[in-house]
Amino acid sequence: MLFNSIEFLLFLPIVFLLYWFVFNKNLKSQNLLILLSSYVFYGWWDYRFLTLIFLSTIVDYIIGLNIPKQDSEKKQKLLLWCSVLFNLSVLGFFKYYNFFVDSWIDLFGSIGYEIKSIWTLNIILPVGISFYTFQTMSYTIDIYRKKLEPTKDFISFASFVSFFPQLVAGPIERATNLLPQILNKREFKYKQGVQGLRLILWGMFKKVVIADSLAPMVDNIFSNYEDFGGGTLWLGAIYFAFQIYCDFSGYSDIAIGTSKLFGFELISNFKFPYFSRNIGEFWRKWHISLSTWFRDYLYIPLGGSKEGKWKSIRNIFIIFLVSGFWHGANWTFIFWGLFHSILFLPSFIYNTNRKYTTSIIAENTFLPSPKEFIQVGVTFILVTTGWVLFRSETIVDSFNYLSKMFFEFDIPQNFRKGILYVIGLTLLDFIIKGNERMNFKKSHSLELLGSVILVLVILFFYNQSSSFIYFQF
Repeated sequence: MLFNSIEFLLFLPIVFLLYWFVFNKNLKSQNLLILLSSYVFYGWWDYRFLTLIFLSTIVDYIIGLNIPKQDSEKKQKLLLWCSVLFNLSVLGFFKYYNFFVDSWIDLFGSIGYEIKSIWTLNIILPVGISFYTFQTMSYTIDIYRKKLEPTKDFISFASFVSFFPQLVAGPIERATNLLPQILNKREFKYKQGVQGLRLILWGMFKKVVIADSLAPMVDNIFSNYEDFGGGTLWLGAIYFAFQIYCDFSGYSDIAIGTSKLFGFELISNFKFPYFSRNIGEFWRKWHISLSTWFRDYLYIPLGGSKEGKWKSIRNIFIIFLVSGFWHGANWTFIFWGLFHSILFLPSFIYNTNRKYTTSIIAENTFLPSPKEFIQVGVTFILVTTGWVLFRSETIVDSFNYLSKMFFEFDIPQNFRKGILYVIGLTLLDFIIKGNERMNFKKSHSLELLGSVILVLVILFFYNQSSSFIYFQF
């Protein structure tokens, strides 16, 4: 079920009314409603894959219960590896099986041996599998690390795994944050509900008005890049940068806002990433739940930055390559991860990667300084260059696109509407960020008027057939 579908528009208020007005006196009933609603939400896409998420839930529930019962760390680690290998095997089969088979066939073909592709399978990628497998793995890892006590309440645990607002495209929640909220009684808070509705509205605006409007232009440019010069290709890359940001952060806003309606607080997933002053800051603000997941469950266990410069550099390359591969079974994603590891490396070597952990752009001023303008501009250009790798169908297409983008030039024609979307979104984002920085006084009447205008604009641009980009991951 899509957030921007008529079905969800009917589904959400029904679940909301049942949750707060029918089952509000019994926590177990509320959690059971969450679980059943989540399965309806997920099964709406393809009910057959409910078996997969249920199996993943059972495996990690049982392993989680049994890890603390073992009388030796060796046995605990064995159970942990059972969880990790099970989840990675499920993810690997559905997402990467054909990629490895095709790569193997291509490798032998390059040295003159033709192998028939009889091993490839017609596999449907289950929506959200990359998200919920990581979520359940972090549960068993945290139990093994003694950061979390396993829950005996299966309904609550299953609700944590399948919580419908963030099930198919994140944020990737930690059991340490979401599970205690599920296990404890919630109360409806008017202010929290209003915040949730605002986030849903803003997320819908970013998705329906900006991302979906830019999508046809992006598709046209990337599908026919041979016919355009560098100027048009730069616009295509910039449009995609804003399309994927509005599409994915829009989903996260709707997910976080919907969770607030039910009394839950999810972790933040985006913090104005295109106002970053270097690559390190960008990755602290883009897809935060995934970046911190890799940091805590892969980078630090590999040794992090504590085992010397060369091992730290090795770990950085591993993290970015794995992050790229997580996004999809295509060499374009692997090269995208490699590209970002190379971008990140200088700031790590010169110890500037953590430079902007506490300060924010245009701190205590309305506009950024000239230096900040240049830093943000350079960072955005680098990130946008990387998006060409991410968006291209093949690695050859991406290199050809980049070659024309940097070494050929034309004056773009008939793309003014897309530029208006980009400029408009940038200004709106900066105003919202400015409101956080400067702590402006809010006018309730202006907020109400703005909300009404957003609703009307969303209805005008609405297109039910559009999906979210990160559903494919």
